[in-house]
Amino acid sequence: MRECTKFYIDGQWVDPVTENTQPVENPATEETIGHISFGTKADVDKAVAAARRAFESSSQTTREERLTLLRAIQAEIENRKEELALAVSDEMGAPMSLASGPHVGMLAGHCQKTIEVLEDFAFERKDGQTLHVWEPIGVVGMITPWNWPLNQIACKVFPALATGNTMVLKPTEIAPFNGYIFAEIMHAAGVPAGVFNLVNGDGPGVGEAISGHPDIDMVSFTGSTRAGVLIAKNAADTVKRVAQELGGKSPNIVLDDGAFAKSVARGTVSMMGNSGQTCTAPSRMLVPHARMEEAKTVAKEAAEGVMPGDPKGNAAIGPVVSKAQWDKIQGLINKGIEEGATLVAGGPGKPEGLETGHYVKPTVFADVQNDMTIAREEIFGPVLCILGYDDYADAVRIANDTEYGLASTIMGEDIDTARSLAKRIRAGRVTINGAHDMNAAFGGYKKSGNGREWGEWGFHDFLEVKAVMGHG
Repeated sequence: MRECTKFYIDGQWVDPVTENTQPVENPATEETIGHISFGTKADVDKAVAAARRAFESSSQTTREERLTLLRAIQAEIENRKEELALAVSDEMGAPMSLASGPHVGMLAGHCQKTIEVLEDFAFERKDGQTLHVWEPIGVVGMITPWNWPLNQIACKVFPALATGNTMVLKPTEIAPFNGYIFAEIMHAAGVPAGVFNLVNGDGPGVGEAISGHPDIDMVSFTGSTRAGVLIAKNAADTVKRVAQELGGKSPNIVLDDGAFAKSVARGTVSMMGNSGQTCTAPSRMLVPHARMEEAKTVAKEAAEGVMPGDPKGNAAIGPVVSKAQWDKIQGLINKGIEEGATLVAGGPGKPEGLETGHYVKPTVFADVQNDMTIAREEIFGPVLCILGYDDYADAVRIANDTEYGLASTIMGEDIDTARSLAKRIRAGRVTINGAHDMNAAFGGYKKSGNGREWGEWGFHDFLEVKAVMGHG
């Protein structure tokens, strides 16, 4: 049982202003595994005041001082990686192989990439008689989600720290223990008091206080588009910068070539990873109409090979994060059936033998039309929609026919065609055949948000540009 009821403010663990202890559930067992406190505006005020005081010195630190601090954090992450993995597995149901691999690996990877970028990042540029200077924006409020919790903390905190800012973090209240351990890592690494602060809580209690706070200069948010709109509205009165990574309904164009069966299988398995709880998940698979039946056969076999089960065992996927999430997914699966999509694999209800825990059957729908609810809404579960296209122009039209624009995928052996289609897709990321790059810009078009994270791109949102004219 984890009792994490204090907040980290001004370099110390402190009690909340008002006691409000809440349970945290293990979604695999539906049992309470610990408690956190829910904060209020008063707690946020204390954290912001500490961050504001610390900014005066933090903004003036040298590149070498920041690198030394990041390397100390990197060492502490290595010391705590097993504990971090266990926390992620317990609180969000991730299999241990996923928790100790990609989840913790992304935390460590972002730290390493931030160090590499900071070593050579240009904070000044001479343009004739004018000197352009990139300076820290100030106090940053950070609100992070439960689906990739360590990744989202990392790609906000590390570039903000590298650019001289101070911060107040509200990690997800659904999977909060990894964030608590992260705060312990920051403390052990010697982060100066007030530079990093953590206040737990929910959106109405803490998120709103952060987004509307007059002494916060920027809000960086990752979560649903619905919540992002509310945050932007709440932030508008104080004219602060708002950077958002929001929802997605990402297309996966499977090329009509010799790698078709391999691409369909790979795309199906990729959709199911992290129990489908990934904003960039390739949830709309686009295949030629003439090969729809082949796609059904391949996708059915691939989906049925993804075995849900105990996260501490050898399962490919664990449960989804909560009963509320399970209910939403079940409603959309039933909606797909009602609207006439062909159920190829999975379906409503829990997998056999997994009555306890928020488990979802890996599900595949085919013959999906792009105006169906399951093709329009972000399901955020292990549910794949397969749509047909006439030709590549039609595939691009369908791919772009969405209010989202976070990510997209192209799979096949014809790389020239893949490159050509990538230029026509309206999304912040296009991944060809599963490529991965920690320095690639991450962020969306349209209702998938604004701003960019990861690598050197993540530095820019946390910086202001000053022009010093007549510098000589």
